[in-house]
This record gives sequence, C-alpha cells and structure tokens, in this order.
Amino acid sequence: MSRESAAESRAGVELTNLDQPLFEGADATKRDLVDYLDTVRDRLLPELRDRPLSVIRVRPGQQPFMQKNLPKYTPEWVPRTTVWAEASRREISYPLCNDRRTLLWLANQRAVEYHPTLVLDRAAHPTHMVLDLDPPAGDAFGHVVGAARLVRQALADAGLAGAVKTSGAKGLHVFVPLDDQVKIEDAAAATRALAARAVRLDPDIATTAFIREDRGGKVFVDPTRSGGATVVAAYSPRVRPGVPVSFPVPWDELDRVAPADFTIRTAPSLLADGDPWHEWMPEPQMLPTDLIEEGNTIPIPRVQAMHEGKRRARERRQ
Repeated sequence: MSRESAAESRAGVELTNLDQPLFEGADATKRDLVDYLDTVRDRLLPELRDRPLSVIRVRPGQQPFMQKNLPKYTPEWVPRTTVWAEASRREISYPLCNDRRTLLWLANQRAVEYHPTLVLDRAAHPTHMVLDLDPPAGDAFGHVVGAARLVRQALADAGLAGAVKTSGAKGLHVFVPLDDQVKIEDAAAATRALAARAVRLDPDIATTAFIREDRGGKVFVDPTRSGGATVVAAYSPRVRPGVPVSFPVPWDELDRVAPADFTIRTAPSLLADGDPWHEWMPEPQMLPTDLIEEGNTIPIPRVQAMHEGKRRARERRQ
C-alpha cells in the first residue's frame, strides 16, 4: 500500500490521505493540518467547547465550503446540538468540538477553519462582544491597526477592556468578555454603539458603512457579530495561501506584526507552552447602561443596508 493511501490512527480516529496537498496555494499537506490542530488542541478546544460549530472544509478539486449541518455519515460519538434555523426553516445539527477525538475527526474531514458561535449551547447570553475590523481592498493592515486603537480607546472611555487577535485573513478581531448577566440584545446594541464611538474618534480611518461601496477606502468596524453569529476561533487556520492562523497579539505589538507571521508552521513555536489568548483576556464585564441605550438608537446595519439597497434599486429602475 502506498504512503498516499495508507491510513494512520490517533485517539481512535482513522486518518487518511495525510500526504495529499491541503489545497492549492497552501504549501502544506493534510498531515500538516492534522499535526497543527493536534499540537494546539489544548488552546483551541476551550474556544470551541460547547459552542455550535461551523467549519470550512476543502475537498480535493473543489472550492472551499462552509458546513454547519453534520453529514449523515458522522460517527455517533461526535457530540452535537440541534438548532432551529429560521432562514432555512429547518433544524441544523451542529457539531460540538469538545475533545481531541472530535477535533481529529473534523481535521480528517479536511475542516480547515473553525467558526464557533458567541453563545454557548442552550445559553441565552453571549460570552463576548466582538468588533471585526475589515480593511479596504489591498494591503492595508496598518490602517486596521489604527482602527483597532480607536476601538480600544472607545472601550477604555466606556470603562471596558478587550483582547485583540489577527483574523487570520487581513483584519483584526477585538473581543470583550461579558458577564453572564448580559442579554443578547443588549450586547448587540452595545456593539453598535461602540463601533459608532470608535468611528467618531477618527472618521478618516474607520467607518460603520455596511455597504462596501460606501466605505470610501476606510476600515469597516463591523458591529454585526452578535447573538448567534460566528467568529473564527483563536488559533484556527484559514483557507488562504500559506495557511495563516488567527493569532493573539499584545496591543503594544500590533505595529510590529503582520497576519502572515502566524501560520500552521510558525504558530506552535511562537506559543511554546503558553496560551496568550486566555492569558491576555480580561475578566468578564457588565456593559454600561449608556452604551446600551445609545446602541438602541442605532439601526441594525443589515436591516438598514437591505432597505437602502432596495431604495437604490428603485432609483436605478426609474
């Protein structure tokens, strides 16, 4: 039997075709993915545990795709939870990646990216408030860093603190841990207000314009990651050339890093025995009342964008 087709086993999971290329441009094999996830599992699993999980898989010769619903061939021992999806009017069976065995099974399915929800399974409150900083087209990470500092200042002005990580793509994520008394709708409102406050600090750098053509080359401070939304987990790989990973960065070192510094090849040695995402995360916090009240006056961006899109479409037809 050739090495290409030979199967190996870890934690009772059969791993197949480990030496196939992971995807075009990855410069890595499926084995590299499995080895990386297994190496960082003690840091990654706490970010995934008990959270409905969506993954992005890459099958040979196919485009990457996001998988939410577990396939019928999923082993019975894979933990799962059922969530009603209003958009598709059906129940979705999400995996709960709570242990090494499940993580290895997902890796063998060529699940490269791991996107957990901000809400724990069956819980009615979010664990974090998240600001997703999305750069304009091109290499603009320096602008994203500038926007992240605006978010940090807006947090400080509100008496809050957060931790920052690369998205694994071209942006940054700012996470603010929340007290378990915070309601989903209050976290969503506070996220909108915080984004607006950050933009007001320097509107030449950042914007909350949901419609891309309205952003004017500025960094989009995305206030929509709330409720049942997902965000790529810290330490998760991304389906991008070189297989970068979402990686924690100290606030005072943002100017000295680039997203491409952190890949499945470099991250394990950078971590050594540490878990900086856990170590740098502040304690859970309550949200100020004035932040929630301000957010309740700001329209929900997706709804506002939908209405604006319809208005512009009518204008074009006329």
